[in-house]
Amino acid sequence: MAAFPWHARSRNYTSEFESCRLEAVPVEFGDYHPLKPITVTESKTKKMGRKGSTSSTSSSSSSSMIDPLSSVLDGTDPLSLFAATADPVTTAANTDSTRKKRDKDDSLAVGSDFEPWSSKRGEILARYTTTEKLSIVRKAMMPGSAVSEKVRTRLEELDDLEEGSQKELLNLTQQDYMNRIEDLNQSLKDAWASDQKVKALKIVIQCSKLLSDTTVIQFYPSKFVLITDILDTFGKLVYERILSMCLDNRGSLPDNFTPESVNDTAKETCLNWFFKIASIRELIPRFYVEAAISKCNKFLSKTGISECLPRLTAMIRGIGDPLVAVYARAYLCRVGMEVAPHRKESLNKNFFDFLLTFKQMHGDTVQNQLVVQCVEIPLYLTLYSPAIDWILQCIAYRAPEILLTEMMERCKKLGNNALLLNSVMSAFRAEFIAARSMDFIGMIKECDESGFPKHLLFRSLGLNLAMADPPECDRLQILNEAWKVITKLKNPQDYINCAEVWVEYTCRHFTKREVNTVLADVIKHMTPDRAFEDAYPQLQSIIQKIITYFHDFSVLFSAEKFLPFLDMFQKESVRVEVCKCIMEAFINALTLEDEKRMLASLINGFIKMVSFGRDFEQQLSFYVEARSMFCNLEPVLVQLVHSVNQLAMETRKVMKGNHSRKTAAFVRACVAFCFITIPSLTSIFARLNLYLNSGQVALANQCLSQADAFFKAAVSLVPEVPKMINIDGKMRPSEPFLLEFFCNFFSTLLIVPDHPEQGVLFLVRGLLNVIQDYMWEDNSDDKVRIYTNVLHLLSAMTQETYIYHIDKVDSNDSLYGGDSKFLIEINKLCETVIAQILDHLKTLGQEETLKRQSQLALYFFNSILAHGDLRNNKLNQLSVNLWNLVQKHGFADTKTMVKTLEYIKRQSKQPEMSHFTELALRLPLQSRT
Repeated sequence: MAAFPWHARSRNYTSEFESCRLEAVPVEFGDYHPLKPITVTESKTKKMGRKGSTSSTSSSSSSSMIDPLSSVLDGTDPLSLFAATADPVTTAANTDSTRKKRDKDDSLAVGSDFEPWSSKRGEILARYTTTEKLSIVRKAMMPGSAVSEKVRTRLEELDDLEEGSQKELLNLTQQDYMNRIEDLNQSLKDAWASDQKVKALKIVIQCSKLLSDTTVIQFYPSKFVLITDILDTFGKLVYERILSMCLDNRGSLPDNFTPESVNDTAKETCLNWFFKIASIRELIPRFYVEAAISKCNKFLSKTGISECLPRLTAMIRGIGDPLVAVYARAYLCRVGMEVAPHRKESLNKNFFDFLLTFKQMHGDTVQNQLVVQCVEIPLYLTLYSPAIDWILQCIAYRAPEILLTEMMERCKKLGNNALLLNSVMSAFRAEFIAARSMDFIGMIKECDESGFPKHLLFRSLGLNLAMADPPECDRLQILNEAWKVITKLKNPQDYINCAEVWVEYTCRHFTKREVNTVLADVIKHMTPDRAFEDAYPQLQSIIQKIITYFHDFSVLFSAEKFLPFLDMFQKESVRVEVCKCIMEAFINALTLEDEKRMLASLINGFIKMVSFGRDFEQQLSFYVEARSMFCNLEPVLVQLVHSVNQLAMETRKVMKGNHSRKTAAFVRACVAFCFITIPSLTSIFARLNLYLNSGQVALANQCLSQADAFFKAAVSLVPEVPKMINIDGKMRPSEPFLLEFFCNFFSTLLIVPDHPEQGVLFLVRGLLNVIQDYMWEDNSDDKVRIYTNVLHLLSAMTQETYIYHIDKVDSNDSLYGGDSKFLIEINKLCETVIAQILDHLKTLGQEETLKRQSQLALYFFNSILAHGDLRNNKLNQLSVNLWNLVQKHGFADTKTMVKTLEYIKRQSKQPEMSHFTELALRLPLQSRT
């Protein structure tokens, strides 16, 4: 059959919409409202004309008929009600609060994948404790102090703190000490609130001085946490104070303001703070207080922060105690990640300076101090871990893999120092560590056992291997090397802390046999002296890891050592929890389908009711937790995907489509949740529709690459659609559902922009290939109906302006701007599609398929009529041929044909459709015999 070139009709969607719009009718009465309750009154007077029919709204009516919309709305427009009740003062306060939160969020240049300091704080406070007595120096307020402050200069006020009367509080317990620090923190806030700025600075200086004291050295990491909380509070107060001075007369500063937009008063105040701090004579408080307000440099100059960080880094070299110095570096890195995360050279310099002072840890000064405090060197070295871990985390954040190689080389030069090696494994990405597992094992073997125990290094390595897989050829050797060290541990607590981590590695990569061997070793170490009683949390964790990786009930319980392992849980409450955990893992998987559907419905109802308001991150965390708990209930997973998509759209609504860095990262997290959840579903049409829905949500939130990934996943899934699917327990043909899906998909593809690195219309081409290769039923015309819908899509793509768009997403009409090459590509595809349709019509020429041929020909004719430019002679002739084919064998519906012809005649009266007049003359109507 000859090829027919396609010529799409030019569409003016605006005028088409106007022509379809209902005619507006003005309201006759000024007090009439369409939602106003309608009342009908029986009148005893004579029937009056329309002008006198005011009795219809009389209050003395005997019967009334209420407008249903009014009853639903309770007679009140909810939008008007909201506008009437909004408190302008509250609204202004909320706006100000939102602005402050936005300013804070936008200042964060690191992503959600960076573990914040706040998540480490609690662990440090819990780990680094002491029973020793502590002391704290507190300023004693002298009589007449308030009077003298009036005549002193600000510098003298600072000297008053350093030289004036002070009181040392001795013999404080750890809790008393923490309470005192909290009191100082509150005093700082109170002083600031009462406009006593100098007093606030004194408190901060007083607290900073405490960081030079290492008399109770094992408590130092916790002291650092407590004191830097106060410093953080002070830095925030100073920054917000100066920022508020910038906002006095100009409303608000832009998010990325420059020093030029800061007024002179704010700059002078900012400089005053830095001058005050520069006058502090002692190095440690001067360093910490300046670091705390270093963010304020952005008010003074564009390069202020860039100049400040190297200078503060150099200042730390003057701190003699290596422990005090490393925590000062950790604080500077913490500040640096907030104010200038892109300045990696400052972070690296802090770490390399620390390496240069590494030998000081074993020097006489430190050793004498440890002897006095009766602290062993292994315990002392662990005090460095939080600081080094944090510094390396900052350095390793989004760092290339080559940096890990450099760090490993530096570790080797320092004799494979165990403390440093442990921090390296804790900081860098698990994938990088796992790929070099054997190299790290070799370095661990060469470490000195006396300073930092090797089992801690193997534990850190195991934590990485629980998140990433090492090379397959090394997996057994890695397990053997690690377990050689773990099984020799004499201390039960050290043993179980390591074994708990490596059990997951064993379950992840090996069979029941290896897991059984590990369980036997755990029983051997934890049974003597009933050591298991002090290790229930770790033992429970081991059980959880095993049932996570072994899903077959019979396989697990056939393991020889599994039941003896359970016997170690002899505390009743713990034993019950463990049994419940096992039952949830295995019994739930055997639940009857009807019961599962009922449970899923109840759970979905609960999920829909849970709301954290505007705390969208907490809402997403709830959905993540729900997914882990109900992973075996497919309807729940489907609901969770819908809920997360709705959450992303609510975020878009709140931001009015203008995402900040934080909300953009959040919606990408929502998209990632959907992308990893959908493949776990068994229903193929649930997956198809959710891929499409999630892709639409990603597109609406300007996540273009993620949207492409969803659409590609949907295209690649189509070949897997079976011929029959189960619908409510009955097997039904899948093609009608597939046709519906394709129609929805085409509507979306119209506005999906082409990928810059892919070919023109790459998604449409991929979909056409899938449609062509799919094994359609022999007696089905759905393939041709889909091809006809493709023709509709391609015709819409040729228009200068598409019928609809997504805000802030440039579709192909904007990208190509009607480029002739783009239109040629579309027309080529149209010709191919038309050829496929006509070939199929030709195959329906047999006697038993003539009715299908007639119906399909009419369907194709209507498509050409709606989307084709019939001024083209070949296309015009094709439409006439199809019209004749519809009627050729007497299967045409005469009523439908008459209505179609009437439509053509009506359209011909429009100026741009005058050629339809000639077409109508060429379309004869044959009476059906």
